[in-house]
Amino acid sequence: MRERDAPGEPGPGRQVAAVTGAWLPGTVPAGPGTGPAGGTGAAGAPGGPDLLINLGSAHPSAHGMLRLRLTLDGDQIAAAEPEIGFMHRGAEKLFEARDYRQIIVLANRHDWLGAFASELGVVLAAERLAGIEAPPRAVWGRTLLAELNRALSHLAFLSAYPPEIAEEPGQAGAQAAFRAREAIQSIMEEISGGRMHYMFNRVGGLKEEIPAGWLDRACRAVDDVRAALPAIGSPVGHERFRARTGGVGVLTPAQVRQYGVSGPAARACGVDFDLRRDEPYLAYGEIAGVLRVPTRSAGDCLARFECLRDQLAVSLDLAQECAVRLARLPQGPLSARLPKVFKVPEGHAYAWTEGPLGLSGYYLVSRGGKTPWRLKLRSASFSNMAVLPEVLPGHGVADLAAILGSLFFIVGDMDR
Repeated sequence: MRERDAPGEPGPGRQVAAVTGAWLPGTVPAGPGTGPAGGTGAAGAPGGPDLLINLGSAHPSAHGMLRLRLTLDGDQIAAAEPEIGFMHRGAEKLFEARDYRQIIVLANRHDWLGAFASELGVVLAAERLAGIEAPPRAVWGRTLLAELNRALSHLAFLSAYPPEIAEEPGQAGAQAAFRAREAIQSIMEEISGGRMHYMFNRVGGLKEEIPAGWLDRACRAVDDVRAALPAIGSPVGHERFRARTGGVGVLTPAQVRQYGVSGPAARACGVDFDLRRDEPYLAYGEIAGVLRVPTRSAGDCLARFECLRDQLAVSLDLAQECAVRLARLPQGPLSARLPKVFKVPEGHAYAWTEGPLGLSGYYLVSRGGKTPWRLKLRSASFSNMAVLPEVLPGHGVADLAAILGSLFFIVGDMDR
């Protein structure tokens, strides 16, 4: 074990371990003027004690465990090393022991804010390999639900993190975002029966028929959220928020391409790529006139939140258009007929989707059985967090919350 890895022992440099949810084993919180073994070395000075900072329940990683090993020069970050895997559950291995209906319950749990998008990629990969074409109503229904789920994910970040980075007087924006999220959440719960893990996708289409009147209620909910957009986006335009995030955590297009960063974090620095437009899947090719791709060029925390805010409006427009198109379709099945024991032919296929956090990839290998031989997930959060060693150095410890919150990651999605 290297010296710096020994629990409770000061490393050779000035390091701070930022831990969410628990102190490191064998360590003692360091107080002012307290050095190792009761000495008087100053915290952060050469040879001083390791400090443990609990980032708190308001931080994105409060859903799980994220550890950052930071080397400090005073209160400035000189180097950063994220240590991930605390929530690794071996989902990819579990896929190999479950059939294609059962794996959906595992696939939608790593990104709990974008569960529908996560299960969607799995069934698309299986359908591609098996040569199954979903009915038109299922295609439009999937597109509608994917955009509603995207809006839910964006609202979660917009409701929680801007007020924590720079408090907004009255918290009107956060309250409006919470109300909007509950309105869409109720629509998703009505059609699927779940508030987080929907389990509404099936290989070949959707699980069951759309409830009577649901499309009208979905359109009304979208209209209500659209009317609240000025209030929802107001914290991002607040002067204190802009002062805390402008010029902080800048990402360059070269870093985005090197580390595979995607989603609003990539588009905020001018990388104009959206899979829904550039390689359309589902019904996105038919609504290209409605699909807009918000971009920025600054690449900082402020630009990332502005992209997220603008993407919310686009998702609402797409959901509304999908609901109108779906209502016009004649009645028909929502799923292809499959045998009771469904097997995917031998071979391999890759499907990728534009999830709420960025690109998600699903590489499926089958040997002709009723379970995958291998199913590899490419999660957006993992790549978005991998760039931290490039972004954090040169910033103060006080900028950690703004930078981490603007990279839009879910710990379960990062660790899988």
